[in-house]
Amino acid sequence: MSNIAIIPARGGSKRIPRKNIKDFLGKPIIAYSIEAALQSGLFDEVMVSTEDEEIATIAKQYGAKVPFLRSEKNADDFSGTVDVLLEVCSEYDKRGKSFDNICCIYPTAPLLRSESLIESHNLLISKSYDTVFPVCQFSFPILRALQIDENKKVSMIWPENMAKRSQDLPSAFHDAGQFYWAQMNIFKQNKKLYSDNSGVIILEELEVQDIDNVSDWKVAEFKFQLLHKDIGVK
Repeated sequence: MSNIAIIPARGGSKRIPRKNIKDFLGKPIIAYSIEAALQSGLFDEVMVSTEDEEIATIAKQYGAKVPFLRSEKNADDFSGTVDVLLEVCSEYDKRGKSFDNICCIYPTAPLLRSESLIESHNLLISKSYDTVFPVCQFSFPILRALQIDENKKVSMIWPENMAKRSQDLPSAFHDAGQFYWAQMNIFKQNKKLYSDNSGVIILEELEVQDIDNVSDWKVAEFKFQLLHKDIGVK
């Protein structure tokens, strides 16, 4: 069974300029995604999809392949992950290379562990899911969420839960934003990374951090240092 890891990394990040290759505790942040993929031992190919020559050069330095550059059409602010992945799959088809499974790994996922890739791959295969991805539990019950109007007046979104204890409400989870596994043929057909036949693995909050601004970046570095405190940051 053959697997490909695709790391989508365009060069035009707006909120954090050059985000995908910005230094994260001593090396470009994309290096962590590449290394986790390689260390997992799961992939016949680990490639980076980018339109940016500098990102391509750095990706190759850390062991990824960049067999072709991304099209301009899929390098703007409006291109979605699915569009990028389908383009990559099409390019490999033209080259006569096919894979059974695809894993999209985001380039700004320094907390990603190769063990998570392995666990989720095993779940994909053993349960025949269309897709598998990591999630994290919300730290506070979202069914007791509040809303605020233009006058700063507050109310409950779901007032029927006002008197309910937090522990009596169901747990809720959110996408960890690190990676997605998918069966290649099903993905090409459905063009989705989440379906009614998707499975998940659950990560701890310390392993998850969305990085959209400078504060997020600092929190991610802090979490990384906590996770690696016993072995040192490399």
